[in-house]
Amino acid sequence: MSDDTLPPPTVTLDMCGTHCPAPLLGAKKIVDDLRPGEVLLLFSDCPGTQDDLFAWTRYTDNTVARTERRPDGSQAFHIRRGRTQQLQPSAVLDLRGVVCPGPIVEAKKLLGSMKAGESLKLVSNCPGIAGDVADWVKATGYRLLETDEIGPGEFEFYIARP
Repeated sequence: MSDDTLPPPTVTLDMCGTHCPAPLLGAKKIVDDLRPGEVLLLFSDCPGTQDDLFAWTRYTDNTVARTERRPDGSQAFHIRRGRTQQLQPSAVLDLRGVVCPGPIVEAKKLLGSMKAGESLKLVSNCPGIAGDVADWVKATGYRLLETDEIGPGEFEFYIARP
């Protein structure tokens, strides 16, 4: 999946071979030194890292923007420091539990009724939604402002009407 809203990593930290809480502690130390919007790419093969990171981000201004399963079985976590701007969507559409193409169909309806420059926060946990939204906004001319993975397989998309 390609996310054009996510900048390339500023720092990469390979914590494979270590156990919790080492990956979280290493990530925190580096993320604390990043500027808002910069990204740490963390590699970890500890099964508890994902839960640790999502719990940590709930209490900070940082986000796990994207996770990826690597061929060797480890995971890659793209951790964004804070936000460069606070996004204030004009509307929120929480469609957790609705399967594809439902989230995109409903987002299209709502965005179609919005004014130019307004934005929508779409929340979804539909499998495959991240790639579907990225392709959909490219095909329609909407702007994907930001994507955050707020939990395993659960995403927030900020989409603006041009």
